[in-house]
Amino acid sequence: MFRERGRVLSGASSKNGRMTSDQQPTTGHDPYLWLEDVTGESALDWVRQHNAVTEGQLTDNERFDRLQSDVREILDTDARIPYVRRRGEFLYNFWRDSTHVRGLWRRTTFDQYVTDDPEWDVLVDLDALAEAEGENWVWKGTQLLRPHRNRALISLSRGGADAAVVREFDIDKREFLAPEGENPGFYLPEAKTDIDWIDIDTVYVGTDIGPGSLTDSGYPRLAQRWKRGTPLSSAETVYEGQATDVAISASHDPTPGFERDFVTRSVDFYNSQHFEVRPDGELVLVDVPEDAGISIHHEWLLIRTKSVWAVEDTEYPTGALLAIRYDDFLAGSRALTSIFEPDAHSSLEHYTWTRDHLILVVLTDVRTTLRILTPGENGWEDRPFEGLPELTSIEILDTDPDVSNEYFVNSSGYTSPATLLHGVIGETEPTALKQAPSFFDAEGITTEQFFATSADGTQVPYFVVRSPRSEPGPTLLYGYGGFEISLTPSYSGSLGRAWLTQGGTYVVANIRGGGEYGPGWHTQVLKAGRHKVHEDFAAVARDLVDRGITTPDLLAAQGGSNGGLLMGIMLTKYPELFGAIVCQVPLLDMRRFHLLLAGASWMAEYGDPDVPEEWAFISEYSPYQNIDAAASYPPILIATSTRDDRVHPAHARKMAAKLEEVGKPVLYFENIEGGHGGAADNAQLAFKTALTYEFLWQKLA
Repeated sequence: MFRERGRVLSGASSKNGRMTSDQQPTTGHDPYLWLEDVTGESALDWVRQHNAVTEGQLTDNERFDRLQSDVREILDTDARIPYVRRRGEFLYNFWRDSTHVRGLWRRTTFDQYVTDDPEWDVLVDLDALAEAEGENWVWKGTQLLRPHRNRALISLSRGGADAAVVREFDIDKREFLAPEGENPGFYLPEAKTDIDWIDIDTVYVGTDIGPGSLTDSGYPRLAQRWKRGTPLSSAETVYEGQATDVAISASHDPTPGFERDFVTRSVDFYNSQHFEVRPDGELVLVDVPEDAGISIHHEWLLIRTKSVWAVEDTEYPTGALLAIRYDDFLAGSRALTSIFEPDAHSSLEHYTWTRDHLILVVLTDVRTTLRILTPGENGWEDRPFEGLPELTSIEILDTDPDVSNEYFVNSSGYTSPATLLHGVIGETEPTALKQAPSFFDAEGITTEQFFATSADGTQVPYFVVRSPRSEPGPTLLYGYGGFEISLTPSYSGSLGRAWLTQGGTYVVANIRGGGEYGPGWHTQVLKAGRHKVHEDFAAVARDLVDRGITTPDLLAAQGGSNGGLLMGIMLTKYPELFGAIVCQVPLLDMRRFHLLLAGASWMAEYGDPDVPEEWAFISEYSPYQNIDAAASYPPILIATSTRDDRVHPAHARKMAAKLEEVGKPVLYFENIEGGHGGAADNAQLAFKTALTYEFLWQKLA
C-alpha cells in the first residue's frame, strides 16, 4: 500500500551543526555564532554552566522531588497500555519501564494479548544490546519484511538523534546479521536514512553516501535499489532529485495482485510529485496537484486536496477526499468520486484502510467522529462508526489492510484515561481490550470549549480543563500553530498530577496553522500570513482574562518546536499577556533557521530569509532579532537537547545568551541526550517535566 505521507516538523539532515563557509549570516552581526558549534567545548561549557544555574534554582526543594517522583512513577508503571501493531499473526510492541530503561521490542499473539498478563516473546532487549556494544542506543523504529515478516530493518540512534544506524535483524534466529560474510545483512552507518524492503534480498535506500547525495535540507537526494551482498556504491539509482528539493524517497507495495513501486519527489514541504516505477524503469507520473496528498490501496487511488482543484467541469474544495480506480486515473479518466467534503465546522483529520473498508476520522469543532466508507458496485456506502465512546478523542492506531478488516482504536480525553478498543468491521462490535489507569483524581475537573475572536474576526476554539473556582488562578496555555498538526483532547497523567490536581488550569488553543478545520486553517498562515498564528494565540490569552479564568500575572504559555517559536514571539511581541513562558526545542533565530540542520525544509512554511521580500515579514516576528533591551519580559525557561539534530540547539542557546546579556529573567536547560523529544529515557523525561512544572509553580504561585 502506498500511503499519504504525514507532513510534520520532522527531520532529515546529516549536517553536523557546525558552521561552514556557506553558513555565515547574510546581514547584521551575531556575537553568539560560536554557540552553533553543537559539540564544541566552549559551547558545551556554556551549556553546563547554565544547566547548573537552572538546576540550582529549580531542583533543590521537596516539591521538585515530588514532581519528579510522580512523573517517573507514571512513565514507568506496568499498568500503562502496551500499544501494539498487528503484523501477520503477531502483535508487536516496544516497551520501556524502570527495569528496561532503553526498552524491549517484543511480540505476542492476540489470544495472549487480551489476557491480564500476556506472555511476551522478547525479540530485542535494547538495554542488553547497549551494554554489550558500549553504545547509548535509543530505539527509532523497525520495518518488517512483507509478507514473510521474518526479517526486520531496525533503526537505532545514539542518544536519541534523528540520525540512526540501520541494521538487519533475523527474527527467527533472534540476531542481527553481520554486514559481511557468507550471508551479509543490510547495514547503514549513522545517517538520516530512508529505506524500504522490496524483497528479502533487495531494498530501496536513500542515505548519505557522500557529496551530492543529500538535498540542501539534508534529506536523501537519490533513491537507489540496493542488492544484498553488494557495496552500496554499486546500488542502482532509480531517481535523482534536485539539490533544492526537500527529499526523494522510494517504496514498494508488496500487496498480492497489486505489487507496485513508487518514487516521491518532495519539491518542498507541502508539494510533491509521485511516480510509479515500472519494471523496465519507466517513471509514470501520478498527475495530481503537487500540494495534494495521495494514497493507493488495492485498485483505489485516494486524493486529498489541499487547495481548490478544478477538474474538467467540476471544482473540488480544499480538504476534500476524492476516489477513483488507480488504473483508470493513469489511463486518463477523471471520473472522480467525492467521498468527503468539509464544511465550516468539519474537516477530515485522517483516514485508514482496512482490507475492504475506509475509516474516516472527522473533526467537528475539534470533536472526533468516525465514519466507515465501503466501495461497491453501486458506489461508496457511507455509515457512522457506531459503538465508540462519546465525548472523547478517538484515533485509529492500527489496521492490517493486507489481511482483514480488523482495527485497533484509542479513545481518551483530558480527564478520561485511554481505552484501547478492537473490532472487525462487519463481524464484531468495538470491544475494550485494555484500559489505562487513572493517574490523578479527576473528580470535579471539567473540560469546556470556548471561542476567542482573533484580530481579523476569526473565531478560534480552545479547551479549558479546570476545577471549579470563583476567582482567577494559575493557568497554563499550550499552543503549536503550524504544519497542519491538530491538537485534540488527550489524557496526560503527568499534567493531571503535577498541575490540575494542584489547582492549576490547563488550556489548549486550536489556533490557525494547525489542521483542526482542514488544510485552509493551515495554508492561510503560511509565510506572509504567519502573524495570524500569533494573533490567534494572543486572542485566546486575552479571552481567558476577560472570562475571569486567570490574570496576566497568573497566565503561563508553553510550546515546543514550532510551538517554541510561538513562545519566543509571545515573549518579544506580547510580554504583557503572560506571567511566565516555557519555550522548548524551539526555532528562534529566523534569520538563519534555513542554514541549520533540517531548517531549509521548512521554508515552505515560514519563507526564505534570503529573499528580501520574505525576510521583510519574517523579520517582524523573529524572536532573536526582536529582543528589546528596554522592554519588560516575563521570566522564561528555555529547554533543548544537544542531540536534537532536527531543530538546532543553537536557537535556544543564542536566545538565552542574548536575553541574559540585556538583563532579562531567563533560565536555560539543555539535555545532553534526547533528540528532538528532549529526553532519551524515562528518567530524563521525568526530570525535564518536573523542571517545567517547578518553574511554573515558582513563577505563578
